[in-house]
Amino acid sequence: MAAGAMARAVSWLWGGLGLAALGLAWETGHRAFGPFVLPAPAEAGVRLAGLLADGDAWPALAVTAGNALGGWLAGALIGAGLGIAGGLVGPLGAALRPVVTVTLGVPPIAWVVLALLWFGPRGGAPAFTVLVTAMPVVFAAAFQGLAARDSRLGEMATVYGAPLLLRLRMLILPQLFDHLLPALATALALAFKVAVMAEVLGGGVGIGGRIATARAHLDLAETMAWILLVVAVLLVCDGLLLAPLRRLLAARRPSAPVSAAG
Repeated sequence: MAAGAMARAVSWLWGGLGLAALGLAWETGHRAFGPFVLPAPAEAGVRLAGLLADGDAWPALAVTAGNALGGWLAGALIGAGLGIAGGLVGPLGAALRPVVTVTLGVPPIAWVVLALLWFGPRGGAPAFTVLVTAMPVVFAAAFQGLAARDSRLGEMATVYGAPLLLRLRMLILPQLFDHLLPALATALALAFKVAVMAEVLGGGVGIGGRIATARAHLDLAETMAWILLVVAVLLVCDGLLLAPLRRLLAARRPSAPVSAAG
């Protein structure tokens, strides 16, 4: 337990150092190019604090978080379900792979335009675009995870007559974690980027709409403040939703054997 806490503390420390290096690069860019190209980090931070303090940021944040997380969750469930089904049933997997490849090959901007035509600027266009962006990523991970699973464990479960649900819970899902977790993290990051992009193009009431307004006013400090808010929310969501799964996966891995000399 103590070793795990120490490892998490070290990981948090290195993560903080990485963010500090990014902030330093931002400050260096500000000093090199000036405020008309890149505002100072302190200025953007003050503007963000003001948006949060006067309550102006919370409604926009709720809309964007709902679009991103709702589309991500739906895309993850559909993608994982189809990937598992396609991995277990060969003909179904052969039929699904080209369809998912085509879906993945359509640029997100094209999905945004189509979704705006289908749902309207105030409808579910951002959430739908997130869904169709996240689903192929998770599908590919689930499908590949099943393809790489240890078939001998499945054969042994079949010999002993293990029920399908038991095999799914005890054999298939644990073996999928290594592939699914990176895909879920990638899809979560894409979810917020795509949701904001759809809101910018559709003139929505979320953070993307506020970025579009700040852009129209040539207010770089407020634009960067909204971007900081999106990134902060993404980090919080990753920590709340995916970090526990990473710890669970790490706990399930067998410890490295200790050599006789050690």
